[in-house]
Amino acid sequence: MNDLGPSTPQKAAKPSAARDALLDLKERIGKSVLGQDHLVESMLIALLANGNVLIESLPGLAKTRAVKTLARQLAADLSRVQFTPDLLPSDVTGAEIYVQTDKGGQFQFQKGPIFANLVLADEINRAPAKVQSALLEAMEERQVTVAGKTYKMPDLFMVLATENPIEQEGTYPLPEAQLDRFLMHVVVSYPDEATEGEIIKLNRAENAQKLGDHAAAPAPAPVPQQAILDARGEIDGVFVSDLAQKYIVDLVYATRFPGRYGDPLGKWIQIGASPRGSLALDRCARVRAWLDGQEFVTPEHVRAVMHDCLRHRLILSYEAISQGVNADKAIDKIAELVAAA
Repeated sequence: MNDLGPSTPQKAAKPSAARDALLDLKERIGKSVLGQDHLVESMLIALLANGNVLIESLPGLAKTRAVKTLARQLAADLSRVQFTPDLLPSDVTGAEIYVQTDKGGQFQFQKGPIFANLVLADEINRAPAKVQSALLEAMEERQVTVAGKTYKMPDLFMVLATENPIEQEGTYPLPEAQLDRFLMHVVVSYPDEATEGEIIKLNRAENAQKLGDHAAAPAPAPVPQQAILDARGEIDGVFVSDLAQKYIVDLVYATRFPGRYGDPLGKWIQIGASPRGSLALDRCARVRAWLDGQEFVTPEHVRAVMHDCLRHRLILSYEAISQGVNADKAIDKIAELVAAA
């Protein structure tokens, strides 16, 4: 198999202060969010790729804790929106209000919670489509338009939405157009037995600190936003060979034309990934390579992110659903059938 990199031997990238800062940030979050290494890594990949992430898990698996810890360890503003059936679009984006000034009454725009570096859209599928669509412009174009005026989002901006795979009563499924705007869809599972015990110990220690029984260690200074912006500049320089690009395209085309690979894949997928899927694989694979300290993308980097980048972009057939086949199983089959080189 070709390594899909340059003809020169693989070598580590040059030392980078930005990478050191991001690896330190990852370690800090990992100390507070135990047993969810994949979630922590995926949030950082989405942040560095300048994308948005949808986090799905059963209740109590540290989704909100992970987002709050990221904001606390990063010099970033966090706003949380609890999505409910009675939420209005203006509750998210903001609205023009009438105020009295020295020059008389006039309308002024009051920014909503969307105007923050990190936006936690908690249980996003509990709000109606009108509210969900209010996020589309901010997520894709990094701006909000209200009453004919456009307001830019901060340079560092990411929506982290959560949803619960159970308790579907009273929820509104996310439209495909909005799902496609999430760079990644991360599924969080239960921690193992050993980690569960460590979680109990951590919670006990945190409660003791709140009660003043133990002095808390001085918190390190938050990682500056400039480290993220510098990292993005370095990631833009990660090399993607023609073979690596072809591998990405082949993976996406396998979702669109699964019949080329025969059964059962041809009967599983009804609609495949859009070009945003290709872009997501390219961006996230470059971030993955950069975090690994490599100068170019390999098949392993692509495969490491393909589930999170593609699982929400596939529409499965009724036959697949009746057989208990989910998107991850279809992606596993694609990875098995599509040759890297």
